[in-house]
Formats: sequence, C-alpha cells, structure tokens
Amino acid sequence: MYRRIAPMVALALALAACEPQTSRDHIKVVGSSTVYPFTTAVAEGLVNANPNLRAPVIESTGTGAGASLFCAGVGPQHPDILNASRRLKKSEYETCLKNGVKDVMEVQVGVDGVALAESNAGPKLRLTKRDVYLALSANPLGKPNIARLWRDVNPALPAIPIQVFGPPATSGTRDALVELVMVPACEAAMPQVKALKDSDKDRYADICTRIRDDAAYVDKGENDNLIVQNLSTNPNAVGIFGYSYLEENKSRLHGVPIEGITPTYDSIADGSYPGARPLFIYVKKAHIKPVPGMTDFLAAYARSWNPGGPLTRRGMIAAPQAVRAESAAEISSQTALDPAGLH
Repeated sequence: MYRRIAPMVALALALAACEPQTSRDHIKVVGSSTVYPFTTAVAEGLVNANPNLRAPVIESTGTGAGASLFCAGVGPQHPDILNASRRLKKSEYETCLKNGVKDVMEVQVGVDGVALAESNAGPKLRLTKRDVYLALSANPLGKPNIARLWRDVNPALPAIPIQVFGPPATSGTRDALVELVMVPACEAAMPQVKALKDSDKDRYADICTRIRDDAAYVDKGENDNLIVQNLSTNPNAVGIFGYSYLEENKSRLHGVPIEGITPTYDSIADGSYPGARPLFIYVKKAHIKPVPGMTDFLAAYARSWNPGGPLTRRGMIAAPQAVRAESAAEISSQTALDPAGLH
C-alpha cells in the first residue's frame, strides 16, 4: 500500500509546488507615484462597496523600483500588481521570466503628461525641448554641463538660476521625461549620436539620457507632493511630476509650456503636448485566483477610467475609447503580455 500511495503523494506535492500559495488576505501593489493616486482611488471604491474585503496595500516606490519588486517572484511575499508610468522594459520582463513570473497582463489604464510646472508667482518660463535638454543633461552635446542660469541655455530666457525639483532615477516619470523630451532634442542637435545607440551605449547615455546631479537638478524622491510644496516656497524653481498633481494644485501652480504647448487635459489627451504618455498596471495572472479580491479589483479599474468617471475626477486623462475597450477586453480574457514590442 505504501509503495502505491507514495508516488501519488509525491505527484500531489509537485503539482502544489507549481501553484502559488498565498497566506495573504489582501492585494499588494507597488510602483509609480503617478499611478498611485488612481490605484488608491479604485481600492477605496472597492472597499467601500465590499466592507468585508481587506483594503489593498499600495506603495509608491517608483516604476523602476516597483518593477524590481514585482519581477522578483511569484507567491505571497511578492506584489500582485505593478503601477507603471511607462511600459515595462525588455530587461525587466526578462528578469520576471528568470524569477518564474511568466504570465503578466499589461493593461493601459489611462493617459498622463510629464508636466513641468512653476509657482503662479514664478517667471512664466516658456521652454523648448532643446532648452530642457541643455539645462538638465549631464553632458549636453558631449561636454560637461556648466550652465547655471536659464539664459546660459537660451539667451531669450531670464537670468535666473536653473533649479529643477524632480523624481529619482527609479521613477517612470523621469524615464518618460528623458524619452519624450531630452532624447529627441539630443538627437536633433547631434544626429551623429544615434549611431552610438548600438556601438557605444554608455557614451550615448552620457550625452542624451543622463541627468546632471548637481544643484541644478534636485532629486526629491517619489513624493510628488513634496515637489509641489517646494515650488510654493521657491517661486523661481521648476517642478516635474505627473499632470494630476498640477491639476490638483492649479490654484498655486501653472504648467510650463514646451514647444509652445501647455500641459492641459486636452493637449495631453490629443497627444499634442510633448510630454504625453500612457499609464499602465501590470498584473500577475498566477495571483488572480489565490489573492482575494483581485478579479473584483481589476473589474473596478475598468469601470473607473471612462471620461467623467472617478479616475478622471482625480486628474487622470481618459485614454481613447478604442484603448479603453482593448484594456477592458484584456482584463476580461486575462490576456498575457506579448513581449515582442518591449524595448
């Protein structure tokens, strides 16, 4: 009898090991400070409608740091959902696979803009992508950045110190600023630098993507509200954060136009604002069944992102109708991410 049962027990244990076990009774989310208030709003609405459901735990870690936590493995000690203010990188997805995180859903939940903002008492800057690049790059045009005043990068700008409060290197907002504003300006100013993307990636990064680390750019961590507070006491400074924080504080802040286009709901929604970008959540399919409330949480997100809905009232910009329909279908069918388009 023992010989017959033992293999069955061994098989059962092996099968159990393939399924994520959970000792958690709540959803765990990490990632983007920009997406944080929207995911928090969905969680609040879900708990209000289901009082017996444990409140999700949502941490604002930044997209990059959140991706590291999310991709570290499957099981109760690992997050269920990643908030992201940019797409998952190919290298991050490969880390997920290496750690057994094999089926990941990618859901675009809305649109946002990387907003440059200043106090309403500020100098009313109007910047180009080139201005931002020359002011913030560690090595603009391949030389160490010695610009101290805005006038140093553009004679038409005022002679006031360059002081920018922004997110850290782990932030998706910072990645989006680099990708959408700095890189296009760098490559337009130095077309030959494009060849370095493949031949000398470190040199390319030094010239086009690395942000200076002196007093001109002040890393304020993942607390966007701290940047808002700093702008109130430093009227000549510029802050960088997601559009929702600008919208929430429009009584004391205003957006800085880039290429003549001010960050507004409409300019971001139609893509004319240079800093417009999609917002995502990434979901481990393996955690949907074991973690209580996951299915309801994802359904609540899909009900909340329409124009005039709870998330747009929080400052999110609704994605186009076709994108919303596709995202809702992905949640319904639990479609896994196709990594072919990742970079």
